[in-house]
Amino acid sequence: MTQHEIAELHLTSEQRTAKTQFAADVDKGKSHFLDPLVTLAKHRVLVVALPLVIGAITALMSLVLPATYTADTKVVPPQNASSSTGILNQLGPLASAAANGKDLSLHGPSDMYVAMLHSRTVADALIQRFSLMSVYRAKRHIDARMRLDDETKITISKENVISISVSDRDKNRASAMANAYVEELLKLTRTLAVTEAGQRRLFFEHEVQVASDELANAEQALKKTQETTGIIQLDNQSKAMIESLTTLHAQVAAKEAQVQAMRAYATPENPDLVRTQHELAAMRGELSRIEAGQGGTSLSDVAVRKVPGAALEYVRRLREVKYRETLLDLLTRQYEMARIDEAKDAAIVQVLDKAEPPEMRSWPHRTTLVLTAFFLAFSFAVVIAFLLEGLHRMKADPHFIARVRLLRFYLWGSR
Repeated sequence: MTQHEIAELHLTSEQRTAKTQFAADVDKGKSHFLDPLVTLAKHRVLVVALPLVIGAITALMSLVLPATYTADTKVVPPQNASSSTGILNQLGPLASAAANGKDLSLHGPSDMYVAMLHSRTVADALIQRFSLMSVYRAKRHIDARMRLDDETKITISKENVISISVSDRDKNRASAMANAYVEELLKLTRTLAVTEAGQRRLFFEHEVQVASDELANAEQALKKTQETTGIIQLDNQSKAMIESLTTLHAQVAAKEAQVQAMRAYATPENPDLVRTQHELAAMRGELSRIEAGQGGTSLSDVAVRKVPGAALEYVRRLREVKYRETLLDLLTRQYEMARIDEAKDAAIVQVLDKAEPPEMRSWPHRTTLVLTAFFLAFSFAVVIAFLLEGLHRMKADPHFIARVRLLRFYLWGSR
């Protein structure tokens, strides 16, 4: 005898009458607003016991789940590149626009720094630094990178502040990894040209190296010419003419390098670029005028005529050395200017809030888990209760039984 049948034996006459009336109303298709409550009360054991059991199991499981901690740090990226006014004044018009960062700065600096934080270079550095291959039990670097990316959240606030959040089961490692992101970002900014000054520094660094090598080659050629001709130096007038011409040549070459560097980060309509191009055109015109001279005789030709024929090769070599020396000096000063500006920009990347070991876990939220499991189990129990009640009613309906037998006949025949 089932529990339901035992309960039927203990019903009073009033309860039996109410039950009979409820069944009659159901057969006639009538409904009452208390019918759902009657159904739930009938299956109260299922509706109450299932949520309690599931809630208790969830509470026990939340106690054995490993805790996860989240550490946060905030950094303020640089906004615009600055310029070295003192050095600009020393260089004069030659570099008046090279370090002007008013309208040459990069757009959206925070987005660029977030991309750098998400880069593979930074991820590999953290994986190696904290031995994340073993921590995450990853067999491949790509798996460790994906896991690190899942555990890291980088956002930008409307105030243009970058927030870095790292989750880990070790609270100390979580804070250390968050701070390591900032350290690796600073290292990366020192090697990449991420600002206008950085781009200039990278360009002039290459130009200085090339000019230095060419000067060394020119000095070696001059030395060989001196050994061949025996000439140690020229007269003062010829030497002054050569130095004047080679200095102007070097200034034109340096201005051309400056224009090329500015084109890497400025639009053709940029006023500083346009002004520099006009200066270059003026210097080229001055050089052409001096070289042409009066009556088609150039200044270099005048200097050459004042030396014996055996010294012509020496004059040419000396002129090349003077040109390379002047060019190297101009490029070096622009390189130093860009390097100082880049150092200023790098220092602007400041830590607003340094990550500290969190005092509270970020997961699991035991209360939330238990309440969620309880209400889901309660909803499931209510659905099951109404399904059982519907099935019970269908079994008591003779029309339903007849249709089930007919369906069975058509499906399996007379068996």
